[in-house]
Amino acid sequence: MDASQRSLSASEALKAFLGHLAGERRLSARTLEAYQRDLSGFLEFLAGHEGRVPDLARLGALTATSFRAYMASRRRDGLSSRSLARALSAIRTFYGYLDRRWQVSNAALPLIEAPKLPRSKPKPVSEEAARDLLAEAGQLDRPDWVEARDCAVIALMYGCGLRVSEALSLTGAEQRPGDSLRITGKGDKTRLVPVIAPVRDALAEYARLAPFDLEPHAPLFRGIRGGPLGARTVQKTVAELRDRLGLPATTTPHALRHSFATHLLANGGDLRAIQELLGHASLSTTQIYADVETRQLLNLYDRTHPRGRNTK
Repeated sequence: MDASQRSLSASEALKAFLGHLAGERRLSARTLEAYQRDLSGFLEFLAGHEGRVPDLARLGALTATSFRAYMASRRRDGLSSRSLARALSAIRTFYGYLDRRWQVSNAALPLIEAPKLPRSKPKPVSEEAARDLLAEAGQLDRPDWVEARDCAVIALMYGCGLRVSEALSLTGAEQRPGDSLRITGKGDKTRLVPVIAPVRDALAEYARLAPFDLEPHAPLFRGIRGGPLGARTVQKTVAELRDRLGLPATTTPHALRHSFATHLLANGGDLRAIQELLGHASLSTTQIYADVETRQLLNLYDRTHPRGRNTK
């Protein structure tokens, strides 16, 4: 980086960065606005903190103390942990661009830890709602094979605990599974998932009605024109079903996977076994379902036990 580039102001670098995001990465207007807001706030803080508008050379020389001072300032302004983590992520992305374009890196930035975010609790649907979703999927006034396809995908997510991406990764070779399916999930981790009779029946019905040749190495689930079925189509279908059934907005494809785990646990399933079925690397990830089930039991107690109900 030559002397003229080192003196380039941070605001000019930010303008170039936003242009890159809009023109080359084609990010949405809302995403661009978030980047501009977070990074402008960061540069404004630096100007006040250091008494001058930083240039590229100064951005590369910032110490961990400066980054931590910025985060502490934003925390005092009332910024939530999630918003603060987003701002830090924007700063890291900005520095990645500076490094690629002007070879401006900062050794202190990797030392800054993002605030820990509270783990969101799974929001499963009830057993009754899960049954209703499966039944309603066959009543959407669509071609018979499409209704059978949607029933099969929903059955896999709820009956086998698959992620939507895992269900859509199945090939024609798996259209009539035996008692189990071998699934490759996150991190290329392979697990064996039992297939219950209703799921096998739903897959067999879809295979019987599908108007396409479901070749062994081709995608099992197809769109209207015969191409691979996309996750967005599944999301839209579940959204339509929940609207028809009056279910909450938290009823999503992934909520069906949550429901699989929660309902197994509620009916006596072993937490270690559920961990294996879900493909979780850590038991602590699966433990959250036990927390959900305990909370539901306590709520049930408060609502129904004579000494638990509010008698005021």
